[in-house]
Amino acid sequence: MNMEKAKKPRYVISIAAEMCGTQTYTLRYYEKIGILKPARSPGNIRLYSDHDLLLIRKVQTLMDELGVNLAGVEVILRMNRQLAELQKDKEDLEKIIQNLKESINRQNYQ
Repeated sequence: MNMEKAKKPRYVISIAAEMCGTQTYTLRYYEKIGILKPARSPGNIRLYSDHDLLLIRKVQTLMDELGVNLAGVEVILRMNRQLAELQKDKEDLEKIIQNLKESINRQNYQ
């Protein structure tokens, strides 16, 4: 599934909770503490994406299977986001370096 499609809001809170095997109040709490940021409809109804559901399941796995408390989950998720940003920055820099090398090589052959 591509990221654009995965981030498309599509599920109301009751459906998202049912799909993840949790309660709606849990999802509202995750939003309150900043773990989730569901989209909102024009009528201010929470709408969850497939990406949000994956995040909920990751939180559940960290807590239920690995015994991480909610504060630890927040730290892990923040570090994952930072790592993903750094990885993207690294890839962008590698492209710039490659383009510079190609440009230098073209200039050397002219």
